This record gives sequence, C-alpha cells and structure tokens, in this order.
Amino acid sequence: MRFAICNEIYQGWSLEDAFAHIGRTGYDAVEIAPFTVAKHVTDLSAARRQEIRDLAQRSGIAISGLHWVLVQTEGLYLNHTDESTRRRTANYFVELVRCCADLGGDRIIVGSPKQRNILPGVSEQQAWDWATDSFRDAVKEAEQRGVVLCFEPLSPVETNFVNTAAEGIRFARQFNSPAMSVIIDVKAMCSEAKPIPQIIRDSAGQFAYFHANDRNLKGPGFGDVDYAPIVAALRDARYDGTVSVEVFKFEEGADAIATKSLEYLKRVFAA
Repeated sequence: MRFAICNEIYQGWSLEDAFAHIGRTGYDAVEIAPFTVAKHVTDLSAARRQEIRDLAQRSGIAISGLHWVLVQTEGLYLNHTDESTRRRTANYFVELVRCCADLGGDRIIVGSPKQRNILPGVSEQQAWDWATDSFRDAVKEAEQRGVVLCFEPLSPVETNFVNTAAEGIRFARQFNSPAMSVIIDVKAMCSEAKPIPQIIRDSAGQFAYFHANDRNLKGPGFGDVDYAPIVAALRDARYDGTVSVEVFKFEEGADAIATKSLEYLKRVFAA
C-alpha cells in the first residue's frame, strides 16, 4: 500500500517546503491540486512541469496525480446545456491528462461537484450523456499517456449527479477502458445507506484510488470513523493502490494533519 497526501493542506508553504515535509513525514507520494501551482494547467510550461517533477523526486516522493481539477477555473462544466461550454471542458480534461503525465502522475481525481450538478430543466439521462461525452477525448488521451481518470461519487449535499459508488462504477464502465475508473472516498461513503466496508467489497476491482478522511472533514483518525473494518475490506477487495489523505478543515495545521493522519493509517494497516 502506498500512502499519499493532498498538497493544499500546506497553505502558505512553498512547494519546496511542502514536498520536503511530505517526504520527511514518511509519505510515498503527493496528490496535487492544480490551483496551488497555477490557475490553469495550460499555464504550466513544460519546463515548470519538469521542475515540479524533479522537486518531488529530490524530496523522495512520487506525484500520484491531480485532484480538485476545476477549482478556480471559469466557464467549465461537465454537463452544461451549452455545447461550447462542454467542448471547452472536454478540451481542458485532455490538457489535465497531459499535465498529469508530464508531472509523472497516473491518476486524475474528478470530483468537481459544482461543475457537474444537473441544471434545472435537464433530465438525469441528458446530464449523464453530456458528462459522458465530455470525457471521451480525455479517456483516449489517458490511454496513450498511462493515466487513469477516476470519477468521484459524492454525497447529495455536494452534488445531485452520481452520489454512490455503484453509480460511479456504472458511469465508468460505459467507456470500457482501463483509463476510466472511480475513486472511493471515506467522507463520501459516509453518506450512503450501505456500510462502508460493504461498499468497498461490492466495488472490488472497480476502483483505482482511495481517499482517507473522516465524516467530520478532517484526516483519518481525527474523527469517529473506525478504519479497522475499512482496512479489512480493502484487503478483501485486494486493493493495493494509493491511500491518499484528503481533508477539508485545516485548523490543526499542515504538520499535525500530515503527521497524525499517517501515524493513524500506518497503525491500522499494520494491525
């Protein structure tokens, strides 16, 4: 199992200091939110991408991939009623794949709840079809670049489009491609009716990434979610990919979040 952490918790830190801390703390990889390095990935030159990749290598960590991919972008929406908006979004996802590969990553986490909500007057099937079309070119590019797009089921509080792991898997399956899969996330699974271990077992072999956090939006071990049955379910599902810490409340500070989250994960995975 490889442990990663999302870099946006390092608010106010330089990228160099953040990567160095992630490496020293004992993580294997970093998951990058593009808005922390540029407004758009197209603003990152080939040279800058190589600099970031080299910086991670010098820090002793890999770059697992990208997430929060549409934050601070404008005019992008997966299933918008406007065709030109959907086309811009489709083109941007192709650019995200290229950037991820250039950085040495191989996973793109697609959450973007506010850029996929089903708009008024749009049927669920129409939204589904439009979102599907928005990914077609990116999936083809990802097949060529060794990247996997991981669609993220999210709670109904966050979005009204694809709220369960089962729905996410159905969405990914239609591409019939190893470059399209799903991520499952502890916080998001807390909103489902099924117990988290059951969701994991039911999703065995059909997810390509895992986010570790808590229903309280903090890190693993910072709330009441018991990871022992989650770890057992991951083992039963034969998942051996990345477990990445993603949090949304940063008041403990980056050092405490990173350190305590990893200590907790290593303890429960070693048990």
